[in-house]
Amino acid sequence: MKKYILTVCTVLLALLCTVACGDGNQSSDKSAGSETGKEASAVTKTASKAKAKKAKKSRKSRKSRKSVFIPSSAGAPYEVLIVAGEDSFHSGAVDTLYNIMTDDVPGIAQSEPLFKVSRINQSNFSKTLRLTRNVIIVKIDPSTYSKCKIKFSRDVYASPQIVMTIQAPSAFKFINFVKDNSEVITELFNRSELNRQCEILKEDHQPVVEEQVQNIFGCDIYVPAELTKIKKARNFVWARCEKFVKRVEQHTNIVIYSYPYTDVNTFTKEYFVHKRDSVMKLHIPGPSEGKYMMTTMPFVISSDEVVHGKYAQVVRGLWNVKDYDMGGPFVSVSRVDEKNQRVVVAEAFIYYPNKEKRDPLRRLEAALYTLRLPDELDLEKFSFDLDEIVITPED
Repeated sequence: MKKYILTVCTVLLALLCTVACGDGNQSSDKSAGSETGKEASAVTKTASKAKAKKAKKSRKSRKSRKSVFIPSSAGAPYEVLIVAGEDSFHSGAVDTLYNIMTDDVPGIAQSEPLFKVSRINQSNFSKTLRLTRNVIIVKIDPSTYSKCKIKFSRDVYASPQIVMTIQAPSAFKFINFVKDNSEVITELFNRSELNRQCEILKEDHQPVVEEQVQNIFGCDIYVPAELTKIKKARNFVWARCEKFVKRVEQHTNIVIYSYPYTDVNTFTKEYFVHKRDSVMKLHIPGPSEGKYMMTTMPFVISSDEVVHGKYAQVVRGLWNVKDYDMGGPFVSVSRVDEKNQRVVVAEAFIYYPNKEKRDPLRRLEAALYTLRLPDELDLEKFSFDLDEIVITPED
């Protein structure tokens, strides 16, 4: 009887294996057929779109798998949490760092802080607070540290996240060190936030503006999707959104224009203002004849920066309408298109009367750094990330 049962089990097992192998082969055949079909239809426009859609879905799938292991960070853009021991609060070290992080945003008429900053004791740095998108940890200990140093890590407790650690042997040295490196500290978090916004724009942007910029300049740019009103002219594109929030008018704008590149004197502040005013007067009129946009002098800040490994002139300042009560802040990025010997300017400006302007202006500013010049379009791997601030520890 046992022998008979054993024989029956062996036969059943063999049948199951045969069925399984058959399904596997059939599945493989279907897969192979599917791949062949894809290759055959890859030349068509429809298949290309399907492939792009599939790739996008795959990227989202990878992101969702990552989130299983690393939770999403919490908090709004430009929020920073300072974590320190009790002694650091009493010594003035935390207050000094707080004042640096809440200094005024440059290029905005009203006083607005660089970051919204919260401060907590190290003992209260709970699992929930560790999910904050931007964290600065203060460590002051003469028995552990012999010199001051800044270091940072990405996605330590959540993603996206920057965790910066500032260490020092004494509160006195800490205070002097953060004062000397204030620009490095603030720019690291500022550029990280801009890079995050660039990533968002890659996934969600206004395709019509992208198409117009490609047609007129041979360049590529990602601007926020709500910029649906477009004006175009020779060497000029203006994309904007106009809306009313609680009966208050709000405008967000991005302008792209170009002019011939002559020499390095092109990038003086005076030459920039001259060119900007001539373009705005021609293309951005005021509410009536004789009124037009112009640069508000002397509130102009010009700096030499590196964007995507190349020189860029970044200008911040205020604009106003001639003989009319209307104005606001702007930020402009000018780059040399060596292939066509011209300067391509991408500018963002807003009109937000009686409202905070930091976040909407910076959101538009991120779009300026997604601009790809003609000689950058062919690169297989092009990073839209701003060049990171390099932190060099104290010797």
